[in-house]
Amino acid sequence: MSYHAAKESTHTPVQTVPAYDASDLTKGGGLAQIVYQDKIYVLRITRAGKLILTK
Repeated sequence: MSYHAAKESTHTPVQTVPAYDASDLTKGGGLAQIVYQDKIYVLRITRAGKLILTK
């Protein structure tokens, strides 16, 4: 059986998705408020390191 190495894509992504560090958003704490379409959401980092977003 022969294996072929995958070719690297030569296509440039049309749009880049922004990335944010949750610790930066919470400024090292466990909570951050996010406003979207005049509504406030709360981003919480749990003790287990999971993220919860609530309205």
